Amino acid sequence: MQKITSRRNPVCLHLKKLGASRSYRELSGEYLCDGIKLLEDASKSNVEIVTVLATSGVSFPLPLETRLFYTDRSIIDSLSPLKSAQNILFSCRITEHGAPDAKGTHILLDGLQDPGNVGAIIRTANAFGIDSVILTGGCADPYNPKAIRASMGAIFRQRFCNMNIQELKKLKDDGFRFVGADLGEGCKNILRVKIKNSLIAIGNEGSGLSQEVLSLCDERIRIPIAPECESLNAAVAAGIIIWKARA
Repeated sequence: MQKITSRRNPVCLHLKKLGASRSYRELSGEYLCDGIKLLEDASKSNVEIVTVLATSGVSFPLPLETRLFYTDRSIIDSLSPLKSAQNILFSCRITEHGAPDAKGTHILLDGLQDPGNVGAIIRTANAFGIDSVILTGGCADPYNPKAIRASMGAIFRQRFCNMNIQELKKLKDDGFRFVGADLGEGCKNILRVKIKNSLIAIGNEGSGLSQEVLSLCDERIRIPIAPECESLNAAVAAGIIIWKARA
């Protein structure tokens, strides 16, 4: 196992860029993860682990093609984009899931800006067997390190993809039933609506669903909350909706 002693080493520069730049992740086809637990999850999943940089050896086998390097904790701290860096950084190959190819229960995230919320929703979707998570409207990158940490390994298992409004319209034309979570007049109480086997859209906490997505919805639902409360955190609302969709 080769030891890296400089932050200017090409491996270090590559990992730092993966953590900092969405465009670089997309260009290189890799994303950055951290921690032994995530590395173990990745090794058990059908993802390609490209590079591992650790302060000590790894106690479980890695794929033969994985590049393994050793370094000091100070270098790990300088490379990690997260405040509480762990002792391992590693990169994985981006998995291309593609658009949903069958009807089922899908979650559409419209314009969610917080990567932590995106990661938490991917985690919940995976826990309850949601067929896919679709991102549109400039959502935060699911491969952002904060999203990956919040997903707690679900990033390796859950099917998800990015789609634009024209691609969503194609799903609508193909017979997908769209349901929108909304706070406007005419929304039905979620407790009284069957939402399983639907594509359920959840919007930005501040502005809600975009008009383009709302126009696709066959039905709109709301989560009943106390009248003095304006809204719920997007990840919390998604968790309630996902539970109801699979109940």
